[in-house]
Amino acid sequence: MRSLCVALFAALIIQMAAMPLQAQDVTLTSRDGKVSVSGTLLSFDGEFFRVETVYGALTLDGTGVTCSGVGCPDLESYVAEFSITGARALGETLLPALIEKYAGVSGYSFRRIIKSDDEYSYELSLSDTQKTIARIAFHLSDTKTGFAAMRKGNADLVLAMREVTDAEAKEARLAGLGDLKRTNRSRIVALDGLVPVVARDNPLNSISIESLIRLFAGETGNWAEIGGPDAPVYLHLPEQGTGLTEAFSTTVMQGQKPLDSVTRHNTAAELSDAVAKDPFAIGITRFSETGNTKILAIRGECGMKSVATMQTIKSEDYPLALPLFIYTPARRLPKTAREFLAFLRSDAAQLVVRQSGFVDQKITAKNVDLQGERLANAILNAGKETSLKDIQGMVDKLRDGKRISITFRFQAGKTALDAQSRANVVLLARLLEAGVFDGQKILFVGFSDGDGDAAINRKIAKRRAATVRNAVREAAATMKDSEISLETLGFGEALPMACDDTEWGKQVNRRVEVWVK
Repeated sequence: MRSLCVALFAALIIQMAAMPLQAQDVTLTSRDGKVSVSGTLLSFDGEFFRVETVYGALTLDGTGVTCSGVGCPDLESYVAEFSITGARALGETLLPALIEKYAGVSGYSFRRIIKSDDEYSYELSLSDTQKTIARIAFHLSDTKTGFAAMRKGNADLVLAMREVTDAEAKEARLAGLGDLKRTNRSRIVALDGLVPVVARDNPLNSISIESLIRLFAGETGNWAEIGGPDAPVYLHLPEQGTGLTEAFSTTVMQGQKPLDSVTRHNTAAELSDAVAKDPFAIGITRFSETGNTKILAIRGECGMKSVATMQTIKSEDYPLALPLFIYTPARRLPKTAREFLAFLRSDAAQLVVRQSGFVDQKITAKNVDLQGERLANAILNAGKETSLKDIQGMVDKLRDGKRISITFRFQAGKTALDAQSRANVVLLARLLEAGVFDGQKILFVGFSDGDGDAAINRKIAKRRAATVRNAVREAAATMKDSEISLETLGFGEALPMACDDTEWGKQVNRRVEVWVK
């Protein structure tokens, strides 16, 4: 139990907020009765008081003080309340399943209260006494609406099918919400992928990004023009304004507008059903919701293909991987909310993610002898400046190691890591702190695209590997240096994952892999 003096000092530094309460006069007194402070109670989160005083707004640890005055909350009957809004794809099945699993492992019983198709809530209670300890309200909409609700103070947590945009982040800062782009303001709940799908009897098995653009922009209207039968193409997309359509617009269409005649669907299941019944249809949906359709691989002009699988989405080897986020406010949440967010990283939560049809973040490993296709592509697509000796040297360095499913990639045209990679820094750091890789050697292996001089690309790749290694090392504050070795290698353009003739292919090739020996 800390003293009030320490709490006051900490409060001058930490400006936290919780659920707003009606402003009332309170006096907080240290347990020994020697120090008191009076003011207007701004909020109470079950653990901390936030009080407006002559010293400014102070946050005080409730374990170190007693409260007197008409504004004091009833500590015995306190119920944590917080709200979640945003992407329907996350809020319909995955979040309820995670809430219910969290309740089970925490010793709580739960009751789900459905208000409408868009609104429901959970009430969590202690299993033995049935005392209510938390109420969680859900409002399902879309990613954009979720961020708007947070800005207006109508939501505590936002479910997002994409990363916050620069414009949304700016509006959030102006609304006093701080920087939503900081790593600690979001966490990845699950992974998914944006995939093109056709009926199972459609003869096409792969498609290029360029062909997708031509189809949905109306520049191509017949399957024969992209390697299919002589028949018209019928296009299907999710409803406008969803996170999936926004991701499709930015990552695939590159600003071009889809045809107005595209058939739109309210749900991914509805879209998949429509495409599965039409041999001449093509749609864009989520990897987690493909129904009875066939997923098309993404093909480059050089012939290399990228197939959406759980493994390729985890490692971002598939170019249209979609991390799914929960964004948090720049203030202290109630203890139940914080515990739930921490639970999302657990093995129990990752199992729920898999069972719900999404891609989990549980680490997997693959020996080099199981990566024959990658090595074959390295030989077939090596540039003129990459010799057989270079490839042999790379294989020699990696052959007794395993590549784990964590990969780091950078934002297009920048040296900063992308959203999934920033989350991977935290994920890998936690594994190192937990001793998962004690006694082993971690290799951060950098690769580049094929532009420019091969020798320079090898140096650039190794610098990227060092950048990632340093970020992980800094995040793993309690890692035992004596138990593990963190090393860097750079092989430049020696192991391409995609054709270098497109910008998306180059983006996939610029990466830092993690190998364990």
